[in-house]
Amino acid sequence: MQPTPRTLRLHIGLFGRRNVGKSSLLNALTRQQVSLVSEQAGTTTDPVEKPMELLPLGPVLFVDTAGLDDEGALGGQRMARTRAVLERVDLALLVAEAGAWGPFEDALLAELKQRDIPTVGVLNKADLAAPLGSGRARVEALGTPCVPVSAQSGEGLPELKEALLRVAPGGFLDSRQLLADLVPPGQVAILVMPIDSEAPKGRLILPQVMAIRDLLDGHTLALVVQEGELPAALEGLKRPPALVVTDSQAFQGVAAQVPAEVPLTSFSILLSRFHGDLRAQVRGTAAIDRLRGGERVLVAEGCTHHPGDEDIGRVKLPRWLEAKAGAPLRFEHIQGRDFPADLASYALVVHCGNCMGNRREMLSRIQRCEDAGVPITNYGLAIACAKGILDRALRPFPEALEALHG
Repeated sequence: MQPTPRTLRLHIGLFGRRNVGKSSLLNALTRQQVSLVSEQAGTTTDPVEKPMELLPLGPVLFVDTAGLDDEGALGGQRMARTRAVLERVDLALLVAEAGAWGPFEDALLAELKQRDIPTVGVLNKADLAAPLGSGRARVEALGTPCVPVSAQSGEGLPELKEALLRVAPGGFLDSRQLLADLVPPGQVAILVMPIDSEAPKGRLILPQVMAIRDLLDGHTLALVVQEGELPAALEGLKRPPALVVTDSQAFQGVAAQVPAEVPLTSFSILLSRFHGDLRAQVRGTAAIDRLRGGERVLVAEGCTHHPGDEDIGRVKLPRWLEAKAGAPLRFEHIQGRDFPADLASYALVVHCGNCMGNRREMLSRIQRCEDAGVPITNYGLAIACAKGILDRALRPFPEALEALHG
């Protein structure tokens, strides 16, 4: 059995000054030596991630970070990486030494609230400081639950877990479906999954696995084929499928084979709805028709695979967008968690489905683009637009179709 992907876990970040015991607290919560612990301030440099099951909450991902009071040029880089974590956490632990909560923590708590990140205050090293009443009251007066703990002795850890359960977003994944809500129980969805040279033998990519599991949970039937087997699959069904989902690269060929009355979309477009804001990215797609030669286009890919000769983001998509624009464009590519601070010079941002990131991170990137006045779309939407089948690809999503024409 495969573990829950990191992208579907509740992300919990640990923030605070240097040497307040964030790494020790993470080790105590996970009951493992996840993070390196030292008396020297600034031991944690890059964010450290640890997936685990936090019952009864379920699968979570703890993220330990460097202190936000770091110093010097290298310290500035460490703090920048910590601030990048703020873009993707669903819940925060704001850690301070017991008896030492002050204006710095107040300011950080205000930023977490401004970002709408549920937060629990943690007064660590409670076994070394007394009394704790005034510090705890100060935090709780700000409307934030606060728990004194000792990462060394384990004091307060059960209460901290209870506080996490109380502030965690309700129904984190329960109400979200990738595609099962588009397929009535007992009906068939055909999943067209081309196997290209970059696909490791014996494995499927994450969006394909997510789709199959979602259909199983919805008590629907999943028929998995490659593009060449699609005609036989359609012919063998007694009634038309409720939905056909294809890899975006095969959009045009699949659309030519699927009857016009059968709903059709792509895995990437489904991920835009699941992990991001489909309406916002549909509105951004309209900018493709306005692209002019020489304009800058940012292509953002959440994973860090080694690109091949026919890589979708670096080769095929630029080729199709330039054909649509009728002139050369200036493409820039980023991977992983990199995302530019200054977006104003781009005419368009094209993002992957972000199957390796989480929903909050994707929503944050969409918001940053909107704040900068830069349209953002995703691979599937951009390909459908470039191939002239965007309306059809959005037919299963009436609100998105309305956003396109509105």
